[in-house]
Formats: sequence, C-alpha cells, structure tokens
Amino acid sequence: MRYFLALRKKPQKFLWLSVLLVFVLLAVAPASVAGQDALKRAKDCSRRLSRSKKLVKYRDQWIRCIQKYEAYYRKYPRGRQADEALYGTGKLYKGLYGYSRRSSDLNQSIKRFREVVKKFPRSRFADDAQYQLGEIYLKYKNDKERAYVEYFKVVMDFPHGDMKPRAQRRLAEIEAKMGKPKPQRDLARLPGISAVDSSALATVSDIRHWSAQDYTRVVIDVNGQIEYTSRLLRPDPDLKTPPRLYIDLEKTALSPSFPGAIPIGDGLLRKVRAGQYKPNVVRVVLDIESIEDHKIFSLNDPFRIVIDVTGESKKRLPLPKKGRDTDLTLAQQLGLGVKKVVIDPGHGGKDPGAVGSRGVREKDVVLAIARKLKNKIERELKLEAILTRNSDNYLPLEERTALANTQKADLFISIHTNAHKSKRVYGISTYILNVATDEEAARVAAFENAVSTKRISDLEKILNELMLTSKINESNRLAHAVQWGLSKDLQKNYRNIKDLGVKEAPFYVLIGAQMPSIMVETSFITNKREEKRLASSAYQDAIVEGIIDGIRAYIKQIESVPGRG
Repeated sequence: MRYFLALRKKPQKFLWLSVLLVFVLLAVAPASVAGQDALKRAKDCSRRLSRSKKLVKYRDQWIRCIQKYEAYYRKYPRGRQADEALYGTGKLYKGLYGYSRRSSDLNQSIKRFREVVKKFPRSRFADDAQYQLGEIYLKYKNDKERAYVEYFKVVMDFPHGDMKPRAQRRLAEIEAKMGKPKPQRDLARLPGISAVDSSALATVSDIRHWSAQDYTRVVIDVNGQIEYTSRLLRPDPDLKTPPRLYIDLEKTALSPSFPGAIPIGDGLLRKVRAGQYKPNVVRVVLDIESIEDHKIFSLNDPFRIVIDVTGESKKRLPLPKKGRDTDLTLAQQLGLGVKKVVIDPGHGGKDPGAVGSRGVREKDVVLAIARKLKNKIERELKLEAILTRNSDNYLPLEERTALANTQKADLFISIHTNAHKSKRVYGISTYILNVATDEEAARVAAFENAVSTKRISDLEKILNELMLTSKINESNRLAHAVQWGLSKDLQKNYRNIKDLGVKEAPFYVLIGAQMPSIMVETSFITNKREEKRLASSAYQDAIVEGIIDGIRAYIKQIESVPGRG
C-alpha cells in the first residue's frame, strides 16, 4: 500500500521499479511453469505405473518414470520441489526392486533416500526418507539391528515429523522380537563428556563401508582436518573380547544423531563402533572376525579417513553358476586373464571437472566415452564391464575404488580429460599410481584430487607405505598398452596428436585398488582444437577404439606369461 501511495506522489521516481518488477515476473514465470509441468509429468508417470498391473512388470517403465524425476532434479537442484523429486526416485527404485530383485536397484533407493535426509534435512520428505531406510533394512535386508537404528533416527532427528508415530511402532515391534538394541553410544562415556563445548571440535558425521569376499573398506567422514592414531589389539580370552582395530580421532566430537554401532558381518569385520572416548577424542573401533592386513590413510576436501582391511572371509559368497566359465580361455579360468573391467567416468554431478572455452564439460565427455567403451568391451572382447556411474551423479573418489574392489574387477580404468592454464598445451597421456615423476604430473594429480600441490607432497609420504602391495608392474604394463593403442588409433585418423607417454602420480581414485589400475587423460579440454574434438562422437569413438586395442594387447601379454602377478 505504501508503494502505491508513493507512486501517486512521485510517479517518475518509482516507474523504473514497476518496469523492473514486470521483467522479473516475466523471466521467472516461464521457468517456474516449466518446472511445475516437468514435475507433474513425473508424478503422473509414477501414478499410472502404480495403478497398472501390466506396466509394473516392465523395467523400462520404471526407469522411464525415474528419469522424469531425475530430469527435473538435474535442472532444478535447488528448486522448491527438488526434495520431492529426489524422494520420488528413491520410492521408484524401491518399488522396482520388488519386481527386479536386483541389489543395484535397492542400493540406488538407499542412496536416494540418504541424499534427501542429508541435502534437505528440513524438508517434509526428510523424515519419510529416513523411515523408508528403516523399512528397507527390515523388510528387504532382514537386518533388524540396522533397521532399529534407522527408525531411531526418525524419532530423534525428526521429533515433530508425521513419521515419528510409525517409527515408534516399528521400534516397539523390533524390541518385542529381539530385545532392545543400543542405537546410542556403544562405548563407555567418561564423566563430564556432556559438558564439552562441541563447537570447538570437528564432528564425526558418518561411517560408510563396502564389502567383498576378501576386502572391506571403511570410511570415516569428519567435517574438518584432524590428527589420528591407531592400534591393533589382539583378542583377550579372559575378557572374551575379539581382536580389534581402533582409531582415536583427536579434537573431535560425535554427531548427536550418529548410531553407536554399525553392523557389517561380512566375515572380515563384525561391526564398527564409535563413541566419545574422551572429552575431545572420538574412538572408532572395528571388531575383527578375520583379517590379514590393513591400511589406513586420509583424504582431503572433505577430510575423511579410509581403512582398507583384507583377509580370508569366514563367510562364503555364492559360487558362479555352472557353465559361465565355459566361454573363458584356459588362462582366464586359472585366474591369469581378464574377466571383468570397471570403467570410471571421472567427476559428475556437482563436480563438472574441467570446462573448455566453448563450455564443453569434462564430466559429460568422459561419461559418453565410458558408455561407448563399456559397450565395445562387452561386444568385442566378450568381457563384463561395469560403470562406476552411468548418469550425471556425484561419486566420492574412495567409493569408485571401493566399487572396483568389491566387484572383484580385473582392471580399473578411470577416464578423464586433461586441463592446463595454457591453451596451447595438448596431447594424450596415461597415468598410474605412484609418487609424481615431474612437476606436470603433480599438477595433474592436484587438479584431479581437488587439492593443492602441497597436499600432493604430503600424500606421497602415505604412498611410500601403501605402494608396497599395489599392482605397480601390471598397472605399468596396462598403461603402456593403452597409451600405445590411443596414440596409434588417434594418429591414424587425426593430425596433431601428441603422445605425452605414461606418467606416474598420486591419484586418490587409484589408491587402494587391488587390480591393475590406470587413469587415461584423453585430451586437453582447455585446448580449443582438442575441446572441439572431444565433443564429437567420431573422436570419442577413436579414443574408445584405442583403449580397446590397448586392453586387447595387454590381455595377450598376460595370457602368454604364466603366473601373472
């Protein structure tokens, strides 16, 4: 009202405000309407699917609806209904698992629900997502202890949410069947812990893990760089305690919503426990069932501590079905060949990677190359190929390596485009994990790790110990074969292809890989000529053909040498 009274008294003074307001409304309205329409289409798709007994039987119908939600979320990640779109994908993946029984679908559902809770903690869908996690662990994973923890988070983290009564009923049901688990601290607290000023401490926010037959990776997320110490304790028959590995995190506090214990039960580790051991020390304990070796190292930006344990699991995973190995060569059947390749398209989601002057983004180019490479590996080499990501989603570096290890891959190939402050620099190169061989290698590693070159020198100290058991020789052989294939195929079809050779540098994404692992820097996206080529399908095809020739040459080498590794 005041605005309109002022407008009557001094119309010229406020005329420009009226014009500006009209332009803002005209600019915002179409985008808002388009977003509403996109989300409505996703909801309608989901509604039709749920009502049709015929459509729910077809996977492509589920994926179609999921992609509609994803399209909205990608375009409007901070939109008013981004939380609803992300929650919708989680619900659909959960529903799809009911028909497909694919563990990957259930894992996608878990991932989406956790993202809703983490990214939109104040959303009306956050408590629903947290409740759905409890439902998944209770009904599909038959893990009552983990389900109890998830339901407990609904009650504690969302006390005013509408899902609290349901979660309380679930908690009561679980308690009636198995007694009351302990979702709070699993370690004894010292007197006075509650009086600690946690604002002055870093916070342990989460503990994640991945498991395979003879390998488990545990990652501790901390919201600041801290010092830590570790110790391996032998079993104590008198106290009936199992062998334990503990890590003391200095100047840290445990998040109030963090469960005290996370069950693992993969044959190597029983569970991971965390508690406030001292007023300014969080102790994380790994209860061991059977391990032979372990490595601990930290990654930065954000800071996290990675624990890799290896050994012979007391749990036996199901053997492959009979007949699968009949198509393999003798060398492959003896474990000397290549059966499975994990391909890692670098960056993704909130991390675009390097961006060229024309706007070509690294994350888009490498995903396109990786998809083509996967298809060609399966079609021509008759090998199983797995992508660490098959869409524009963000994946932490340690998760990519963990996926390769848990999938028991025989090769790990990370695809990237190079970048340089000078637009004149161009060429192709292939990297393996080691200390940096020169200043340029250190620069590339710093960029791909998203850290400073100073941090690279710190990382090299860690590598001196970690590299003792890595597949350096085989990675070197694979890298030279792939670099040869790339150079040969690209030089055959294009001019001005510079072979920069095989180099060594400490890349986070290659640390801990238990198979020959390389990073392919396909070309420089910061060079105008190579940026234009990288965006073209023909050049991408030539890159894929070169990598395929390299893998083929590597396989021939190892099959001619008995007792590889």
